Amino acid sequence: MSKIIASAAIRGAHKIITRVEKKYKEVLEKYGPNQEIGFPDTAYYLPIIYGITGIPVKTLGDCQRVLRRCREILPPAVKEQHHLPYLAPALDAGMATLWVEEIEEAIRYLEHPDFYLRGEEVTDNNIWLGAADDVIMRKRGVEFVDGTAPGFAAILGAPPSEEIAAKIAHELQLKNLYVFMGSDNNGVRMSEQLVKAGVQIGWNTRLVSFGPNVNAAVFALGFATRAAMSFGGAKPGDFRKVLIYNKDRIFAFVLAMGFVSDEWYANAAGAINYGFPVIADTPIPEVLPTGICTYEHVISNVPYEEMVQKAIEVRGLKVAVTEVPIPLAYGAAFEGERVRGADIHLECGGGRSQMTEFSEMKNMNEVEDGKVELFGPDITDVPAGSRIPLGIYVMVAGRQMQEDFLPILERQIHHLINYAQGLMHIGQRDVAWIRIAKQAVEKGFTLKDLGKILHSMYHKDFGAILDKVQVQIYTEEDKVKELTQKARHTFTIRDERIAGMTDETEETYYSCTLCQSFAPSHVCVVTPERTGLCGAYNWLDCKASKEINPTGPNQPIQKGEVIDARLGKWNGVNDFLARASRGNVLEASAYSIMVTPMTSCGCFECIAAVLDQCNGVMTVDRDSSIDTPCGMKFTSLAGQVGGGKVTPGFVGHSKHYITSKKFINAEGGIKRLVWLPKALKETLRDKINARAKELGIENFADMIADETVGITQEEILPWLKEKGHPALSMESIMNV
Repeated sequence: MSKIIASAAIRGAHKIITRVEKKYKEVLEKYGPNQEIGFPDTAYYLPIIYGITGIPVKTLGDCQRVLRRCREILPPAVKEQHHLPYLAPALDAGMATLWVEEIEEAIRYLEHPDFYLRGEEVTDNNIWLGAADDVIMRKRGVEFVDGTAPGFAAILGAPPSEEIAAKIAHELQLKNLYVFMGSDNNGVRMSEQLVKAGVQIGWNTRLVSFGPNVNAAVFALGFATRAAMSFGGAKPGDFRKVLIYNKDRIFAFVLAMGFVSDEWYANAAGAINYGFPVIADTPIPEVLPTGICTYEHVISNVPYEEMVQKAIEVRGLKVAVTEVPIPLAYGAAFEGERVRGADIHLECGGGRSQMTEFSEMKNMNEVEDGKVELFGPDITDVPAGSRIPLGIYVMVAGRQMQEDFLPILERQIHHLINYAQGLMHIGQRDVAWIRIAKQAVEKGFTLKDLGKILHSMYHKDFGAILDKVQVQIYTEEDKVKELTQKARHTFTIRDERIAGMTDETEETYYSCTLCQSFAPSHVCVVTPERTGLCGAYNWLDCKASKEINPTGPNQPIQKGEVIDARLGKWNGVNDFLARASRGNVLEASAYSIMVTPMTSCGCFECIAAVLDQCNGVMTVDRDSSIDTPCGMKFTSLAGQVGGGKVTPGFVGHSKHYITSKKFINAEGGIKRLVWLPKALKETLRDKINARAKELGIENFADMIADETVGITQEEILPWLKEKGHPALSMESIMNV
């Protein structure tokens, strides 16, 4: 370990801790020890402190214990005649730095609550996003699990020009990495450079401007710490598991651009604890031996044009980049990009015109691979701001192709088009919506490029099942209308097919173990009437996925003999669960929330919980940040239920499983549902009413309480009695 680096890190830690202790004393005198502090909308308190020490910092008084710990692990300042400082003291100094900086940022939230924005997007007046709330954490954290985002780059400082900043950001985006930005280089910040260069920043484009100074490093490393607890099953205080999870699974690194101050060294030492190496543009001392990091710890004097590639090499990150023959940058990092009104050259769908996407299987001799045709005016034929109809008709053929695969292919159109920079795509089927930016048109993008995207990516992602892809693009109104009618007829047939299937008529179910990378004991069992917890996979999807990837996460489960039909227990399913969970889960009930319910990972769309006073259940979705009648928000519930645990009284599920006939059927089904967030209730209103009508209940959605009625059982119970909710007259849910 370089004595210069270790000395600087320890020296920087001393400076930061002394500064924060002084500030803490001032606010403690002003507000008192009982003053609540923390980062907004998270169940993880100050996450680095919570994850590494297990201490939940809730008040100013709680900080005293942490500050004492900081002083305990902080090594003495290094003197010239001092012995050579080794890596461990520098790492301790780095961790202490992160703890006190979290306290400093919590104080900032207390004193200046509007300093940081809430949510995912920046504004014209403020670009500092601060700590990610738990909704963002779970939404974005999943991408590190499924490989959509292989890692993140934490930026300290800024390069010498806006052009270089934009180029580095663009290169990182092309590799699908998140970019977490903080600190300045002589008053210049990379996030501000990107704004000046016209680059769209925010969570949606993976260019996250956490804060203006080096303290923002705690938001990046706090995100990594929460990932270990949310998805890796690490318990608060299990610092070893938190740090190892990050070294092995969160492929992150630090890009330091500009003069490396003592405070930067201290924060870099904190990052190295996580296995995140530092790559600098200045000639600072290097730390080349491996140890905490996978390879080298600190690499310096790297030219800007080589920084990204060098960082990926040093971190040991494998990045797959697909070349798509279009004039735009292409990658998952651009999926969340927004194309706003003033930037629109062409808009199709979204209620302003008809847009339909439809795929069809053909015989091999009916498809000309790679052929893309346009029928009607192109982008360059219409003025900026135009709205026209659009139809995308994809013909596929392959020796391994099946009709069941078509819905999977169609669902991918949304993602694949969104990966192109300058395009914004929403929806699917006959309710799709696309906006194409002026900048994309200026670079030469045409509507035929939509077909080129689908041809290239279908071959890349689904080459095992298809051999040919041909695309026709329609912008003539008659052609779009004709395609829409044909598509709607097919969509109805597809929907009726899955709707007519039951768990009793199928002998084979399917597993989904995609989430085992962060919840090792979790196994999702998907049946015709029970979708995957994430909402992305139904039974047909899993069946098709097995055909596409025979060794993938969706494997067939022979359900075997019925153990308990009411609970949804089968001996074949239990045998599979025991094997797939490595003996951690020996049995599960598909239809019960009270008796050995299915395990939950962390990707579930909703969590249901028993409300004993109301003799029913509530469910809350991940998009909701409100308090609920069970006393916990979604984020707190996720911490209790996720990680592959079997938790009686709680169960994770998809949104649309709520209206399945098998939804907590052992306890009485949907009749037990007494509370939903209003937004979710309105989304599912028609389906809820239709399902309840089958049970003889009219307008059931109006009997279900929401936050406008109350957020405690005491508040909603009188309202449920007034509405005559059926749950109140049913057998006690605790005895079913």
